Amino acid sequence: MMWLALLPWVALTGHTLVNAALLRRPPRGATVTERVAVLLPLRDEAARVTPCLESLLGQRGVADLEIIVLDDGSTDGTAELVRELAGDKVRLPTGAPPAPGWLGKPYACAQLAEAAGDRDVLVFVDADVVLAPDAVAGGVALLRSAQVTLLSPYPRITGAGRLVQPLLQWSWLTFLPLRRMERSPRPSLAAAGGQWLVVDRAGYQRAGGHAAVRDDILEDIGLARAVKRSGGRIALADGSRLATCHMYASWRELADGYAKSLWASFGSPGGAAAVVLLLMLLYVAPPVTAALALTSATVDLALVSVCAYLTGVLGRVIAAAATGGRTWPDPLAQPISILVFAALVARSFARRRQGRLSWRGRPV
Repeated sequence: MMWLALLPWVALTGHTLVNAALLRRPPRGATVTERVAVLLPLRDEAARVTPCLESLLGQRGVADLEIIVLDDGSTDGTAELVRELAGDKVRLPTGAPPAPGWLGKPYACAQLAEAAGDRDVLVFVDADVVLAPDAVAGGVALLRSAQVTLLSPYPRITGAGRLVQPLLQWSWLTFLPLRRMERSPRPSLAAAGGQWLVVDRAGYQRAGGHAAVRDDILEDIGLARAVKRSGGRIALADGSRLATCHMYASWRELADGYAKSLWASFGSPGGAAAVVLLLMLLYVAPPVTAALALTSATVDLALVSVCAYLTGVLGRVIAAAATGGRTWPDPLAQPISILVFAALVARSFARRRQGRLSWRGRPV
């Protein structure tokens, strides 16, 4: 009967495998005839925007493509660098300071969407994303073939944070009912990643655009929920073959980035505590229990605990293989990943209570 205790880990790993098999992927080599605007908000990104911008200039397969770059109050020469790299191949408006009640990124994205006019499709990209030459065409093609309003193709994540960054994709592959999320009209059942978003312009406007999420720290998920509230549909996709995102260059930058937004991911401190406790029971407790059982010669308990740990590792391997991550040996550190994540959650709530949250020089 003790082996029945493995059922939760087996079920979660099976769900991860099913989601991995169902995951949509933008096609390579697609061609589209719609009018597409690629929208790139920049604030002090001179140190890392070059690969992103060069990849946008190299896009193919889109007959009518416009690139609009917003300089959002940069003080590090970002605008000058864009002009030097792109010349008249992009439009480079200067952003206004956030209006009262707005956070910086939603306001920058709203200005970009307005500048795009009546383009058929809006493609929002962050400065740390590098797209393959046919990525925009593939994203638009999948948006239309999936018949959704908003498509969120997750890029392959690189840079600092091998212990925690893979938890982003792993979490929704493991716990999110992917197809149900796409079919359900419930705004609460939504997920998205703001690094690369492909949106039907008419549906974006029906949802209220970024004005609907003007003060939302997680504006990407907020926009997905707004789309659902307006009657639209959303979908996640594996964009790892067509895009990479060098999200953070150092652990300090990662910790500050997570501090800015993790508190908003759970709804309340109680909700965060419940999620963290569940993750620790599922993924930290098994190896600890196995070690304790071995010291007391409780062989059956040790075997069950080791199997639970290895099943959790297998789930990480499946998620990594499905999203372009490292399949080995990083998944072996899943318990440590969960512990680090728990510490980052606690730090995020602590900094929020202290009023110390900021990003790019602006208070959050």
